[in-house]
Amino acid sequence: MPTSNNSNNPVGFVTSTLGNGVSGVTKTAGGIVGAAGRGVGQTVTGVTGTAGKPVGDALEALGNGIEGGARSVGDGVEDAGKGKKGFWT
Repeated sequence: MPTSNNSNNPVGFVTSTLGNGVSGVTKTAGGIVGAAGRGVGQTVTGVTGTAGKPVGDALEALGNGIEGGARSVGDGVEDAGKGKKGFWT
């Protein structure tokens, strides 16, 4: 009989551990890219003033979008590792 307790289920433990690891790496990478995008966007806006503001704002929005997307993927991988959302049930 299958059990949902990962401490008694080696496959569940490995899946959960891998899910948490991949999730952490994905979220970290997304955070780094997001921060870099915001930084570049703010720099462009600061250097060019109002003329470059649309480009700076677009770069900031792109960085935020990448960060949000990576966070969402990381959450999904973490949930899959925990057996949530119907992946393993």
